[in-house]
Amino acid sequence: MSNIHVPRRTFLLGSLAGLVLPGKVAAQPYPSNLIRVVVPAGAGTPPDIISRMIADELAANEGWRLVVEDRPGALQTIAMNDVSGRPADGYTLLTMSLPMTVTPALLPKAETRADVDFDPVIKISKSYTVLVTTPSLPVDSLAGLVALLKSKPGKLNFSSAGFGTPSHLIGEMFALQAGVRATHVPYQQFSQAITDLISGNVQYMFVTTLPVIDLIATGKLRALAVTAPTRIAALGDIPTVIEAGFPDLVTADWIGFAAKRGTAAEVTSQLNKAINKVLLEPKIRASLDKIGAVAVGGTAAEFGEGIRSDIAHWGKVVKDADIKLP
Repeated sequence: MSNIHVPRRTFLLGSLAGLVLPGKVAAQPYPSNLIRVVVPAGAGTPPDIISRMIADELAANEGWRLVVEDRPGALQTIAMNDVSGRPADGYTLLTMSLPMTVTPALLPKAETRADVDFDPVIKISKSYTVLVTTPSLPVDSLAGLVALLKSKPGKLNFSSAGFGTPSHLIGEMFALQAGVRATHVPYQQFSQAITDLISGNVQYMFVTTLPVIDLIATGKLRALAVTAPTRIAALGDIPTVIEAGFPDLVTADWIGFAAKRGTAAEVTSQLNKAINKVLLEPKIRASLDKIGAVAVGGTAAEFGEGIRSDIAHWGKVVKDADIKLP
């Protein structure tokens, strides 16, 4: 039998023909891997609690695998940098909250921005704050507090849960609108801020409703107004800032999810649809209500517009109040 010579190039082409090229591989359905949810706050905080609530429900409803990781610190930029350094594949999500929209004004040279480096997915919830004072302060209304502050410019203190947090920013916005001066005292430990407020070491604070409802009911703190457009069920006898004559003080903190910029639209759309479904569940709405939050939902575009609006709003507050990092 004669030998048949097969050219080497022909052999190579024949071998490659049996391979499936990468572009022809069927894409795995999303999500086929574990989804990380990175939270820019510590355990037990509203962003952490709500992120875990949504993650647990997505796991139960959709069969997805999710893990929530807390990465607090540095005005929330630690979490932002973590997510921005990952692939834009939808397997790492960022829990966003109001302070991220203040970062561009406070840290103009920060590596990441909420409106530049991330694709909005959905706004999950919003919540309002209540203005509380130490019981020893001789005021029982927002107008009374303004009058007292004007009589003692710079002599009274207001506390916050930290620099750049909603309690700090709303306190500064209030001072601007009321034309008063007070000293900001930031706390690393929220519990200590409340202890010092009760004892009178600081005089007032804008704070989320959940931790102080019982303290208001027992007289350990005095509530003057809520920053909501209408009275809230948990504090139905407390007037709104609108009723107190400060309509521009209506302010909602919020929490939402975002993905790294460049994530496929099909992925963010799938996430948005699944979380919107979760937010319609009565048990989720009831759980949010217990911590003083309200379910929001909606489109990614609506969330993105809200982020841009808040960046402009809080940038002006930071500039007008001349807020600078300590």
